[in-house]
Amino acid sequence: MAADASTEITELTVDDHACLTFGETEELFDLTAAFVRDGLDAGLKVVWLSDAGPGPAVTELSLRGIKVKPAMDAGQMTAAGCEGRLLSGQVFKADAAIGWLTRQAVSSRELGFPGLRIAVDMGWALRPVTGIEQLPQFEEGIAAALAGTTASVLCQYDRDRFDPVTLASVAAFHTRSVATASYYADAVLRICRQYAPPGIRIAGEIDYLAEEPLTLALSEAVRLDGDVTVNMSALAFIDGFCTRMIADTARMLAESRTVILQCLPEVAAGFARLGLDGLPGIRLVTAREQ
Repeated sequence: MAADASTEITELTVDDHACLTFGETEELFDLTAAFVRDGLDAGLKVVWLSDAGPGPAVTELSLRGIKVKPAMDAGQMTAAGCEGRLLSGQVFKADAAIGWLTRQAVSSRELGFPGLRIAVDMGWALRPVTGIEQLPQFEEGIAAALAGTTASVLCQYDRDRFDPVTLASVAAFHTRSVATASYYADAVLRICRQYAPPGIRIAGEIDYLAEEPLTLALSEAVRLDGDVTVNMSALAFIDGFCTRMIADTARMLAESRTVILQCLPEVAAGFARLGLDGLPGIRLVTAREQ
């Protein structure tokens, strides 16, 4: 069994025009946080366009350990809406949007940044926008806009909201396909890699029948460098077997690294009963607790 992302978000480089498809908001924020984090760490200018606007974007990225506020204060990062950039009064023109991208690349270079990363949540294209039929033209034009630059663009599409025809029509214009590396996914349970902060994410309900994919996910967590987060903030039920599996892994990792077990209070109670609460090297926190 292997993780199933075509390209890891951490593998994106200069000149990439990548298509990120996601199925959950948590997934979108996690992957975007990794894209932003790696860009900031490399000293690049980073821009995230989202319908959510700067407030929610800053909050979500900060929760994932990204130092957004200092980067924004220093002019290294911008979080903004699509209006006035890709859109003008709910009117979309591919040439104008490409022109904005081109100006961003030129501006970042003039400001002395070694490169530029732009993440674009394409949710705006689901609204009744004039000129939306130019979306394929926009995606095709990005390649020409990136040529000869040190810029990369990550286009983000919700695979549950965009129809298959639209997704297929824009896929060919991207150089990379990005998705969360998943170990298991069905209507009840999802186990996938988490990128920011590094670790794994478990959502839904899990019991002993998921031993194989959970073992795979935990094994990969062991191979990671640095601290490890097991994000169970969306896990409603876990049986004793899986609780012990995660607890045993946490104890082993805590000998040399910090392990953060992020979960709902009722799930945290199970780990506390196994003696993990207050154990050196292990942080047992409820969902969203910092």
